[in-house]
Amino acid sequence: MRKDIIEIRWHGRGGQGAITAAKIVANAAFVSGYKGVIMAPTFGTERRGAPVFTSLKISKKKLYDLSPITTPDMVVVLDHSLLEEVDVVAGLKEGGLVVLNAPKPVDEYSFEGMKVAVSDVTAHGVTAGLPPGIVNSGIIGAFSKASGLVDIDVLVEAIENEFTGKKPELNAKSAVIAYENTALGGE
Repeated sequence: MRKDIIEIRWHGRGGQGAITAAKIVANAAFVSGYKGVIMAPTFGTERRGAPVFTSLKISKKKLYDLSPITTPDMVVVLDHSLLEEVDVVAGLKEGGLVVLNAPKPVDEYSFEGMKVAVSDVTAHGVTAGLPPGIVNSGIIGAFSKASGLVDIDVLVEAIENEFTGKKPELNAKSAVIAYENTALGGE
């Protein structure tokens, strides 16, 4: 993984909040001292439930490249069923990281030459008190544990700020539970 720019591609389904999750991480990364933070959502004719992705680049230096990510350092996948529909690891750099919301244990997933982090974010959200299917705040916790790029406390505060009036404490709790229950493996 390059140290100057970290490229993260987020995969989800329309309506799951992949863009919101990337935005929250972008805000928290900036607060954490990353001076270059660019989130470039990709919009098309997607509909609710269709595969979507967004790009997030973070760096300690200013960034100016707004292009979508083609060779990410990591991918964050909000829905494990996307593995059957989309090549989520396309272009992922050797030794890259896959952060996956999935119910199976980490050793059930193999991405040759890649690190893998798995958390059942869907179940953790329900445990936190969120309605089934709310996964964007939980995947942020899994991302924090797996990547170590942004401290969970900073992310919790960013989640609470983003979800003001929309159960901020439950969304934050979902992230913490996912953080505490993310298993690392691979490579």
